[in-house]
Amino acid sequence: MNSIDVKFNNIMQFLRTKNENQLFEHILNNYKWLPVEMQRIYQNYFDKFNYWGTIDLENNNYEYFELKAKDIINNLQDIEWLYNKLQDYSSKRLLVAILDNWINYNVDLLKSTIDVANKHYFDLDLIPNCENEVFVDLGAYTGDTVLDFIDTYGKDCYKKIYCYEITPNIFNYLTYNTKQYDNIDCRLKAVKDKKGKITIETNKNDISSNRTKDCTSNDNFVECVSIDDDIKEPITMIKMDIEGDEPYAIKGAKKHIKNDSPKLLISVYHNNNHLWQLPKLIDSINSNYRFYLRNYCGKVYPTEIVLIAVPIK
Repeated sequence: MNSIDVKFNNIMQFLRTKNENQLFEHILNNYKWLPVEMQRIYQNYFDKFNYWGTIDLENNNYEYFELKAKDIINNLQDIEWLYNKLQDYSSKRLLVAILDNWINYNVDLLKSTIDVANKHYFDLDLIPNCENEVFVDLGAYTGDTVLDFIDTYGKDCYKKIYCYEITPNIFNYLTYNTKQYDNIDCRLKAVKDKKGKITIETNKNDISSNRTKDCTSNDNFVECVSIDDDIKEPITMIKMDIEGDEPYAIKGAKKHIKNDSPKLLISVYHNNNHLWQLPKLIDSINSNYRFYLRNYCGKVYPTEIVLIAVPIK
């Protein structure tokens, strides 16, 4: 057993001694011990990106702490399952850092896990080369990931790229930024597990964080598809960063994941439970994957955490 295993086991032993309310009190009290400036950073961030619950101590709003305690205590077996499934100690160390940050607001270990050697999603130790790829980018935004993909692996690394984006004015930047390259198909569509229409819920603070909700009117909607229905050729790589819709998109790509075993680059930070739920979902569809975690941004709070699922050859 090494130091990372020891740290993980210590965290799990601590959590097993707590019930939901006790962990809630622990997380809340540790927050209150933070410097006021740090409390403001957390509160403002959670207000800006409402994925994990909000904080407003003055008005007795403890939603963030309640959700964290509930999701951790109710999923200890899944957290342990994930730790044992992770294939390298960089991944295991990152999982420890995330848990330590959630429980104790430790930022030092989290900062030390940030990958500064590779471009976002494209870890060259895990995916050293690409050839003749059919790459699907869900949440393509302005084409930044596609451009990084080509820059990392070369202009000849792919056969076809499919880009999906839901916001019309951002979609215009996407098509403009990728027009110099051949065989890139940009689609103004949301991706879930069914066909239909979906309403765009605009984030006034950050347009890259626009989300979807069930269609309530004919205004501000976009077509919704599943990858299994929308792409018929075999797929070799899928990236997802779609603001919490990742479970639905995975279910909607079940046939491709099962039959094609594409490399998967999945954002797992939009919901506490996604950290373990999404690898478990993928494993239930196709058990032929090795799992890794990478941190591409999180310094104070674990955002831009990516699950990299590589099929076993």
